[in-house]
Amino acid sequence: MNKSEKETTIESLKHKIDASTYFYLADASAMTVAQINNFRRKCFEKGIEVKVVKNTLARKAMEALPASRGYAELFDALHGPTAMLFSESGNAPAKILKDFRGATGEKPKLKAAYIDSAVFSGDDQIDVLIAIKSKQELIGEIISLLQSPAKNVIGALQSGGHKLAGLVKALEERAN
Repeated sequence: MNKSEKETTIESLKHKIDASTYFYLADASAMTVAQINNFRRKCFEKGIEVKVVKNTLARKAMEALPASRGYAELFDALHGPTAMLFSESGNAPAKILKDFRGATGEKPKLKAAYIDSAVFSGDDQIDVLIAIKSKQELIGEIISLLQSPAKNVIGALQSGGHKLAGLVKALEERAN
């Protein structure tokens, strides 16, 4: 790779990292070509983009971004073969990694994850990352919580209305 190609790759990675709220660093070494292709396919189906990157280029791309974003904590994970997984959901890549490993063994291994300025380092963090709720799950819970009191009030009013109508009808029948 010549200098021009490296600069283009760094710039491309820089824009991708800057635009991503969630991304994972994983180690997919020692996987067969068939396993890697299967893993990429599963990621694609879930809307997760997989990029195999050179560690030095990924580091330079992160260093070119503001230090306040906290990418420096990821530098320790940039050793050995690295695949970056970009997603719109904070927990989707963790779920894919765990599901895929269940079928194939110990790879791919989580090196680190960047979740909205928080860094999770090490494969032992995968269960924590799976527990993170996606934006859609949080919106669903909020809507459910907001609807619950309204449903209770409407239910009470409706049942009270039926009782009141029943009492009025009973009084009418007695009067006749």
